[in-house]
Amino acid sequence: MDRAEFFVAVRTPLFGGRLSQNQVNGIEAILDAWEASPFDARWLSYMLATAYHESDNTMCAIIENLNYSAVGLKTTFPKCFTAAQAAIYARQPQRIANRAYANRMGNGDEASGDGWRYRGRGLVQITGHDNYTKYGIADDPDQALDPAKAVEILLDGMINGRFTGKRLTDYFSATVTDWAGARKIINGTDRAADIAGYAKSFAAAIEAAR
Repeated sequence: MDRAEFFVAVRTPLFGGRLSQNQVNGIEAILDAWEASPFDARWLSYMLATAYHESDNTMCAIIENLNYSAVGLKTTFPKCFTAAQAAIYARQPQRIANRAYANRMGNGDEASGDGWRYRGRGLVQITGHDNYTKYGIADDPDQALDPAKAVEILLDGMINGRFTGKRLTDYFSATVTDWAGARKIINGTDRAADIAGYAKSFAAAIEAAR
């Protein structure tokens, strides 16, 4: 791949005509991992799109922002907060995490603090004690923010289905190309159409760089 051509092709449709050095570095790390063991370019496109979405366009490992308003809580975690509870917990990220992620994904109850300890981190925002344990970092969750570890988790989780049981081969193969359905690898159908659009833009850039 001609990386200079790739960055020219991706800059405007996805990054508003301007890429920061951190964005370039984040993308380069994913491209390096791909070129070390080449796989289907559609897989690469969808992984780049996932990182783009989950990292809020930064292309770098980030930590989950849980500073929700009461309305935001009801929209994002409707099963975890009544209207009255949302008003009480609003704008308190640590309390929000401990309640929203309690008693699931291997976490303890709200009082355990596991929700906050194992909140989303990385390029794919891994969440919960079980996911951190899979990658051997439950004792040091901030390792998910290390650039190399974040790329490792991104590739392994999406290729081998270690997040939801769904994997890239389920949606991109010799007979299937399902840009929208591939969101199930990470998070059901949340923002599936948007991420499919990002993936197609990355795929066009990859094609232009060949």
